Amino acid sequence: MALNDPRVELRLALQRNPSDAIAWIVLAEHELDAGDANAGANAAQRALDLRPGHPEALARLGRAQWMLGRREDAVAHLREAARNAPDHPGIAVWLGHALEDTGEAEAASQAYARAHALAPDEPQLAAYLLAWRRRLCDWRDLDALSRQVRDAVAAGRAAVEPFAFLSEDADAAEQLRCARLRASEIARAVRPLPAVAARADDGAPVRVGFLSNGFGAHPTGLLTVALFEALRAQTALQTHLFALTADDGGPVRQRLHAAAHALHDVSQRPHAQVAAAIRGAGIEVLFDLRGWGGGGVPEALALRPAPVQVNWLAYPGSSGAPWIDYVLADRYALPEWMAPHYSEAVAWLPRCFQPSDTARALLAPPSRADCGLPEIGTVFACFNNSYKLNPRSMARALAVLRALPGSVLWLLSGPGEADARLRTYAQTQDVAPQRLVFMPKQPHAEYLARLRHADLFLDTEPYNAHTTASDALWAGCPVLTRPGATFAARVAGSLNHHLGLASLNVDSDEAFVARAVALGRDPAALAALRAELAQRRADSGLFDMNAYAADFAAAVVAMAQRHRQGLAPAAFSVHG
Repeated sequence: MALNDPRVELRLALQRNPSDAIAWIVLAEHELDAGDANAGANAAQRALDLRPGHPEALARLGRAQWMLGRREDAVAHLREAARNAPDHPGIAVWLGHALEDTGEAEAASQAYARAHALAPDEPQLAAYLLAWRRRLCDWRDLDALSRQVRDAVAAGRAAVEPFAFLSEDADAAEQLRCARLRASEIARAVRPLPAVAARADDGAPVRVGFLSNGFGAHPTGLLTVALFEALRAQTALQTHLFALTADDGGPVRQRLHAAAHALHDVSQRPHAQVAAAIRGAGIEVLFDLRGWGGGGVPEALALRPAPVQVNWLAYPGSSGAPWIDYVLADRYALPEWMAPHYSEAVAWLPRCFQPSDTARALLAPPSRADCGLPEIGTVFACFNNSYKLNPRSMARALAVLRALPGSVLWLLSGPGEADARLRTYAQTQDVAPQRLVFMPKQPHAEYLARLRHADLFLDTEPYNAHTTASDALWAGCPVLTRPGATFAARVAGSLNHHLGLASLNVDSDEAFVARAVALGRDPAALAALRAELAQRRADSGLFDMNAYAADFAAAVVAMAQRHRQGLAPAAFSVHG
């Protein structure tokens, strides 16, 4: 629960004076901060009944509707709030958030720009504008905005979102500082639940929980579902999934439900209720499968519902959070030299930390023409999200195209005018804009099928392909990457390393371009590489989920045993 929860006094005050509109607005704010969107909406509506059109009340109602998934209603109320308070940067920011989710990408950018213009010295507003411009491939003022945000983090003046900060050219120490600033805001406002006594170390199965908003048709669900199925054979564990999103009715959710010992729907619940559900299930080791990635509930984790809590998979950096004890990694993605820049003790697996769904069938692809691809010529692909396509990564890829007439770069279509901006940028790099081909978002099976037309995947930096790299390798497309100095910049390299294709991990931009060009000019070498990938996929162990499950179970048991023995978390390695 929150320290000195202000809602208690506010509710009592409103019982005495229910006509106090401002008190209802303040109560709405605190309800929303506690994750109770329904209570927040009710309080905001009471304020509006008393003060129709009040911008602060409209903003809280819009924010509550956004949390409840009522996106169009949220936009309508936030737009009204912005009209009634045009000089309020906070309302402009929340309008930007809501517009993102209704697909009004350029309008969202304008809202963030408006907020930043109203308070140009506020680094949090600069961070929102920076992150969204990256998504739109709108690189105006990129360096200045990035510098403002990084300087504020260095000075401890801004608790910006750590996930967005991963796209900046920051090292692991900067990323840790950013995460700690954000975590400290939450830690100051929360009183953890009373500690539970450690279980006797009697060999009983470990109740292990997984908290995520991605248990469905989502990258997290796609990465983990085969692992959860394999974990059924690991009698040392009893798996519990805590889903922050409602059942989407899809096949991944159905498989997850069948694989787990229990799947708990905790969607739309206040933070305290999420924590209570985890505590009530007797979870000993809890994995946070969202971290700072958005859509998670760090406030619930800060309540300490489980005695051992672990950062894994979804957020590729240190949580910086005092409520997270371990990070599960491998020694390539998180080498020992990086560990001092992690607040967690590192649990190293003997394999790539990232699992994959090995039950996926590879369908026959549509024709190249149906994909918008030329009938001949090398197809370079990069299906990373648009915010990873920074000027450096795009310049590198376009240098490859310049050296190989007839080749194309196949990209995932981005939001708003992102595609047009990338084509304009290609022209500035002396590459014909039509050589950039954009694929609209596809159902997962159809997207995988199309990947079979890609000859070579060109990775980005400082934020690599993660799930997308795994998808490419599964579909038979080699991934060329330049590993960097942070976890987020080393995931594709880890996949290649554990696949036995370390030759695709290069050490400079020049080597990256040279390797891609050499493969593009030598169809026989490219065919041999793809054949080697097919063989490595079968025998390297990267896609062996039964072996992964055994190593994963060993890591969980080691964490639980230390706690049962009264020992503090400490770094360790699982030996496969």
